[in-house]
Amino acid sequence: MEPTTDLPRTEFAFPGPLRDRLVTAILDGSKTSTTGLVVDYEHEGEALPRVGERSVVVDSDDRPVAVIETTDVRVVPLSDVDFAHVVDEGEGDASVAEWRANHETFWHSAEMREALDDPEFTVDDSTLAVLQRFRLVTDLREGAGR
Repeated sequence: MEPTTDLPRTEFAFPGPLRDRLVTAILDGSKTSTTGLVVDYEHEGEALPRVGERSVVVDSDDRPVAVIETTDVRVVPLSDVDFAHVVDEGEGDASVAEWRANHETFWHSAEMREALDDPEFTVDDSTLAVLQRFRLVTDLREGAGR
């Protein structure tokens, strides 16, 4: 197993049921892409993901559960998110419109608005999204596949 202490951490959504579903999808291989917002990276002072970069995925209990490696990064307006990306997110959305509605629910949530320090935050077609593809490198759960 590769050492993980030097790798950056990756958190999908906020701790709770959504993160648990996303982490499960990563671990079972059905989730190989994710979407972030440029404004969130800027607010956090974080660089956008880079191809070849590895990170440790943590679960809702802040435990390391996987190592992933970024395989592709695109920055596009939300209006340009394609169905292939939606399918690879592994969340079961049957259309781009359904994906968009589900993601807007998250992005317009009180938690997200608080994280961005903007109680009025909304997205629209021109909002820049970070479309990140990744592959599962290592399942870090005890006894998993080793």
